[in-house]
Amino acid sequence: MIRFVIAGSGSKGNATFVYSETTIFQIDMGVTLCALDTAIKQTPFSLSDVQGLLITHEHSDHVKGLSLAGYRKYEIPTYCAAGTLSHPSFIVESEDSFDVGDFSIIPLKTSHDAVNPIGFVIFQGNEKLVYMTDTGFVPEEDLPYMVNADHYIFESNHDIDMLLSSNRPRILKQRIFGEHGHLNNEESASYLSELVGEKTKSITLAHLSEECNTPETAIHTWEKVFQEKGMDVHRYLLRCAPQWNFIKGGDE
Repeated sequence: MIRFVIAGSGSKGNATFVYSETTIFQIDMGVTLCALDTAIKQTPFSLSDVQGLLITHEHSDHVKGLSLAGYRKYEIPTYCAAGTLSHPSFIVESEDSFDVGDFSIIPLKTSHDAVNPIGFVIFQGNEKLVYMTDTGFVPEEDLPYMVNADHYIFESNHDIDMLLSSNRPRILKQRIFGEHGHLNNEESASYLSELVGEKTKSITLAHLSEECNTPETAIHTWEKVFQEKGMDVHRYLLRCAPQWNFIKGGDE
């Protein structure tokens, strides 16, 4: 069974643990050791048990914790696409599966203003988890891999009106709206309405903007988009991952 704990999700820092009965690995390391310790205590494991660290891309909110001495001492093997880290343990390629413990993982290309950004489709037993944030759109070739997952951790970054009316510089707004930026609530919900299936149990909305989104706004938009397609999004456990606290999943 796939379980996960998100230690933090947003522009201030990102990190997630994914685990089974015998294996635990981590996605990104952009949070404090305190946040990481709090999150891993929700699992049966400790940091010394982590068998791999998967990095989505090199932006600081995903990698800044790598330099912490208290983290480096664990010498966790790192996995990333070419150009993301200077000396990773393993370089992975999109659509080319690799294993960490009893998990099989397929990296997928994303579209972000980074060197070689990726998301992940994660398999364990007969279950599947899709992890994708920090992307302006989902490449067409990714979609077949993402259909009918048990769990989705998926970006729903901003509300369009809130971003337009914010005090952010125009160039930053253009970056976020662009194809190498971030998915807004409507885009995110539209993608997932086409991807969820009979197996789907949970959807965790990730990387919400603190300034240009709220959990209530995101959920309301998702309800509206699904309703327009004759679907009830609350057939699934729909939640928003917080920036400053952990959230658990996989026990549905």
